[in-house]
Parts: sequence; C-alpha cells; structure tokens
Amino acid sequence: MDEPVADTRTPSPPYGYSRPCAHPLEQQVRIVAEFYVHKIRPSRIAYRMGIDIDLIEKLIAGEAHQNVFQEMVNYYRKNRRNQRLQQSRKIKGSAQLELQVKIEQEFSESGSL
Repeated sequence: MDEPVADTRTPSPPYGYSRPCAHPLEQQVRIVAEFYVHKIRPSRIAYRMGIDIDLIEKLIAGEAHQNVFQEMVNYYRKNRRNQRLQQSRKIKGSAQLELQVKIEQEFSESGSL
C-alpha cells in the first residue's frame, strides 16, 4: 500500500542537455551560493552544473540547508564586493567614487536573502 512512487520528472534541463552532477551535496550548496550571488538564474545553474533544479530552488527559498546556504551566500557576497571594489580602483575620478558608492549600496541592499 505504501509503495514508493518513482520520480517521473524529467531532469532539468531536458534530456540531451543535462549533465550528471559529480559534486557532493556540500559542494553543490557552495556552487549554488556562488552562482546566486552573481545573479545567475536557477535554470542556468542546473544547466551548467547538473545540479537538480528542485534543490537549487529549495536552497534559494530557504527550505533546505538554510544555515549553511546563508553562510555561503554571505561569504560569496563579501568576496564579490571586494572583487568589484578592487576592479573599481582602475577607474579614476568621480566615476570611481560613483561606482564604489553603487557597489556599497548594492551590497547593503542584498544583505537579506
């Protein structure tokens, strides 16, 4: 009576485009966090890395591995901010200041997941 139901969903992306995910769960969480910080869409993450889109959406929604994912997102946000600030130092004058203010503003706004 309580027989397990087979998963009939097709992989995301569809057959022929998907690739098997060779990463352990911990690394998948890291990858999703890094891509999420870079504003990559969940479907694109699934396509590029072979991670199940259901897992990606659950991580982003905070339904799975919430604490670990949030720590990773914060870590990668700080790294992204530092990287962008470093790149902005190549620009001189008021354009540099405006870019740095924009970077800091985006960082403070993205503080909540």
